[in-house]
Amino acid sequence: MEPTQNIYPPVSPQATPEESVRPPSGESFALPVPKKSFPKVFIWIGVAVLVLLLVFLITNLLITKKAASAELVWWGLWEDENIVAPLITEYQTKNPKVKIKYVKQSQRDYRERLTSAFAKGTGPDIFRFHNSWVPMFRNDLDTLPASVINPADFAKTFYPIASSDLTLGTGIVGVPLEYDSLTLYINEDIFQSAGKVPPTNWDELRILARELTVKDDQGTITQSGVALGRVENVDHWQEILALMMLQNGVDLSKPVGKQAEDALIFFTLFSTVDGIWDATLPSSTAAFAGGKLAMYFGPSWRAFEISLANPSLKYKNVPLPQLPKNSPSEPDTSYATYWVEGVWARSSKKEAAWSFLKFLSEKESLQKLYQNASKMRTFGEPYSRVEMAALLNDHPILGSIINQAPGAQSWYLASRTFDGPTGINSLLSKYFEDAINAVITGKDAKKSLETVAQGVQQVLSQYRLTR
Repeated sequence: MEPTQNIYPPVSPQATPEESVRPPSGESFALPVPKKSFPKVFIWIGVAVLVLLLVFLITNLLITKKAASAELVWWGLWEDENIVAPLITEYQTKNPKVKIKYVKQSQRDYRERLTSAFAKGTGPDIFRFHNSWVPMFRNDLDTLPASVINPADFAKTFYPIASSDLTLGTGIVGVPLEYDSLTLYINEDIFQSAGKVPPTNWDELRILARELTVKDDQGTITQSGVALGRVENVDHWQEILALMMLQNGVDLSKPVGKQAEDALIFFTLFSTVDGIWDATLPSSTAAFAGGKLAMYFGPSWRAFEISLANPSLKYKNVPLPQLPKNSPSEPDTSYATYWVEGVWARSSKKEAAWSFLKFLSEKESLQKLYQNASKMRTFGEPYSRVEMAALLNDHPILGSIINQAPGAQSWYLASRTFDGPTGINSLLSKYFEDAINAVITGKDAKKSLETVAQGVQQVLSQYRLTR
């Protein structure tokens, strides 16, 4: 094997230190240049940026995933799910990140259950409430963002009563998907047989009611001209009395004075003086459905119950009687009682909730809801938008309600709102009920209303409605 060649140059044994480091002949000498190290501060900055970017991406992914799977819970009250489901599907198709769960509630204890859910922090994102309930839910109602519908557009879109009822402070707190009010039902067969036409004022109604009332030999009423004068069997007496008082210029928050007394006494005359209605008769709704009542006061939805009980009954609705007006251009006064959709103030999905309600309140959506409901029953809910009035002006049941909607008024005296024993409607109804019963038994209307006024102030104070 050949010896390994020494690759290093030989060094003279006597070489000096300088010689030992001198480069070989013909070669240049250069000291090695040390490599510059990258400043550590930039490394840490880069790492921090990468970490922040990673955190952002993960957070954004989680938020997107949560938004895609989040649900808007909507508590409805009257409509079956199959009526609203097509609209929900349509909205979700356009807004795939929003899911809506509709839950139809029972009217029994509804207001109390809603209140309890809010108190527990488990309330629905969207919920239905009566137009008179705003004071009871003032702390739970979110304000409609101006970016969705501003107050000026709201006032132009819906009937004036909606802005009046749903304004809390400086904001709007609900969107009406329907409108309803008290109206006058007449039995067409009774009117045709007697050759009569519907009344236009209260004097005409009283005269007609006497003429259309039939009694047997014992004085028992077999056919009544109108159901008025009592509370135990006159459905919607609250709205009827409130209408009479409002038409007569009464401030229902202070129901005293001659105008209030006259309205109260007039209501009772149909029982105490005219003998047109008494306590032995069935409920006014049942009497009308049975063909034994010529005129009946109620909202539009009572037609479903009436037609179901007696499909062969011929009836229609006509405008409510009025008092003499100061001007021919003055609109008729009707009494509104309707339901509204609101958004929970503590919902984490308020923006999406208001967007959905705006979609539902658009003309095309309301028409679809009406059509869907009409497949299940005689007709859908009356339209809440002013521009849609012409679609229902000639409707035999809804026409009178829509035609008198521009002059509608309302207050906290309403029946069938299911607000429970401590609700504003129930509490106020009890005071007015006592006054009616007092006058029926011969007590002074003035003193009875003084007691009512005191009770009314207590209830309004409880709900922060007194000045």
